[in-house]
Amino acid sequence: MSQRPDRLKITAVQMISGPELAPNLDTAARLIAEAAAAGAQLVALPEYFPLIGASDNARLAAREVDGQGTVQTFLAEAARRHGVWLVGGSIPLEANAANKVRNSCLIYDPQGERVARYDKIHLFSFTKDAESYDESLTIEAGSDIVVVQLGGLGGLRVGLAICYDLRFPELFRRMAQMPNPVDLLVVPAAFTETTGRAHWELLLRARAVENQCYVLAAAQGGRHPTGRMTHGNSMVIDPWGEIIARMDKGEGIVSAELDPQQIVDIRSSLPALRHRIL
Repeated sequence: MSQRPDRLKITAVQMISGPELAPNLDTAARLIAEAAAAGAQLVALPEYFPLIGASDNARLAAREVDGQGTVQTFLAEAARRHGVWLVGGSIPLEANAANKVRNSCLIYDPQGERVARYDKIHLFSFTKDAESYDESLTIEAGSDIVVVQLGGLGGLRVGLAICYDLRFPELFRRMAQMPNPVDLLVVPAAFTETTGRAHWELLLRARAVENQCYVLAAAQGGRHPTGRMTHGNSMVIDPWGEIIARMDKGEGIVSAELDPQQIVDIRSSLPALRHRIL
């Protein structure tokens, strides 16, 4: 079926990244090319797509200076080569603290120019049985909410969040401020299987319904070389909260068409954003 000219094809890339950079970049390159060949205009990679499960020292060694480095060059060249808007999942960038990184999401336009950077604000902490995580030990939190208008995609307004941010609705409500609320939320993630099985779909659909916008969620999904299990279930959700495309586990792409008119229609028939009093 051909794509309607008034719709935009958006794609989430799902990966099972390991602790070595080169094979992860090879996988990302292959899946970005697959998405572009299928007509994607905006492609999103998952959280920490270039490196996951590495030791703290390896992660620090892999962090890049803002604006230069192997991964940033890869993202710029991939966006330019395929002529797509590319949301670079997240990568480790230098932090103010010498022993930490920033978990940063970068957007590149079809010419390979970077147009936005978002640093993960909320840092994950979870302990249950043998599972234990505390991102604050190695990651420095960001502070700025980021919404970017993509002029080449009909002025689409895109809000950025990363993984654990999904649990904080006030972040997304700030993005939905009238008169120009966000049209699409892009959420790169590496949800654990434990928390993902319980909450991932629930939270994503809630964010779509609350803010009457599309959600594009690009996840890590499967058993990683280090033994870690991530939930996957990359998906596209429409402003009514319906899942219109989904992938469970494994590497691959998830695509759907974003219909700007559906956003307009839902916000007109159920003007909840205009009814907010707080």
